[in-house]
Amino acid sequence: MERELPSASWQASFPSLMNVFLTGATGFLGRRLAAALASRGHQLTCAVRRAAGDDVSRGLPGRAVDADFTRMTSPVDWRDLVQGMHVVVNAVGILREHKGATFDVLHVRAPTALFEACAQAGVGRVVQISALGAEAGASTGYHRTKGVAEDRLLALPVDGIVVQPSLIFGSDGASTALFTTLASLPVVPLPGDGRQRIQPIHVDDAVDAIVRLVEGQAVTAPRIALVGPLPTTLRGYLAILREGLHLPRGRELPVPMPLVRLAATIAAKLPGVLLDNDSLTMLQRGNVASVDDTQRLLGRLPREPAAFIDPREAAGMRVRAQLGWLLPTLRFSVAAVWIVTGIVSLGLYPVDESLALLARVGVTGALAPVALYGAAALDLGLGVATLAMRRRRALWLVQMAVIAGYTLIITVFLPEFWLHPYGPLLKNVPLLATLALLYVLERR
Repeated sequence: MERELPSASWQASFPSLMNVFLTGATGFLGRRLAAALASRGHQLTCAVRRAAGDDVSRGLPGRAVDADFTRMTSPVDWRDLVQGMHVVVNAVGILREHKGATFDVLHVRAPTALFEACAQAGVGRVVQISALGAEAGASTGYHRTKGVAEDRLLALPVDGIVVQPSLIFGSDGASTALFTTLASLPVVPLPGDGRQRIQPIHVDDAVDAIVRLVEGQAVTAPRIALVGPLPTTLRGYLAILREGLHLPRGRELPVPMPLVRLAATIAAKLPGVLLDNDSLTMLQRGNVASVDDTQRLLGRLPREPAAFIDPREAAGMRVRAQLGWLLPTLRFSVAAVWIVTGIVSLGLYPVDESLALLARVGVTGALAPVALYGAAALDLGLGVATLAMRRRRALWLVQMAVIAGYTLIITVFLPEFWLHPYGPLLKNVPLLATLALLYVLERR
């Protein structure tokens, strides 16, 4: 059962500058929240998980302490860390489970242990960053486990506040990258009819509202919905983003939901892709609420989606959005070149003619078939690696070296191919330029 809200300000006896403990400080929302709290003079302690050899706390304000949500599932694990804190904010969350990180552990067990430690340590207020639509009986694991954590917090003898943001827009946010990429396509695909209801809020407004909660602004209910001023549809939101990116109005392509679900099933197996069946279910469910909570916290209406994209940032965001689909297109094109070349070399092109070309290079006898089929296998392997590998910087260098080697050998022994009307060697020049571009833009 939820506890009653305090009748007076919870922090009446607290200093204006407080000790704040923040989890999830390296995340999209957490980074901004940490910077905002530190800029207002609060003593900030950021709980971060330090991977081997990585200093993930670099650039964070305040003090960083090591905290691993996958292991810290007992109140005793958190007791010393939250001792003396005025406010604790939990901003940890995952959209998809992966090895060692499950919804049950990261959304329920570890946060519940943290909340119980806060109650035992006499923490003044606990702010849980949840999600709009979270409830214990929700149909997706993300929403369901977030809902369980909400109930656990609000049942404890601590002043707990649950923040339920809608879709959050931020120039470097993963969901923003997805939606701006979709909006920038020459033909904008729409799941079904594109009338799914959403109510996005700008990240600056969300952070401002949470900071006000940290600083003790009174609330009328323990659950606070953070949303934009008015609901819109996915179709409308993508059109607004396209206009903000200074792109002409695009053609829309409604995609039947069975095809969208099939795409979501495939995408769920790919690393770093937000689209899966759960996210699709959440989108179909809708993501709207009254703006009253947000307006009361901010003392004003949050900004409208038409004002999300700063005109000064529009050009850079447009390029990033277009690269979101152009780079995968280039990658799949390069993979197709290698794979098709390998298949053709295995026998679709007359083997006798291939062996004759190898003989002119000086490869004859028993070595010729080995060279032919070995090169075909190499081509196939490079093509498959282009599709399968997550880190490809070294792969692009290998491919450039292989193409340069092929080009050099043919230039020396078969120079007439430079004058071939179909330009088989000349095509290596734009291919090398493409690989150089992919290498430069590859994430380190």
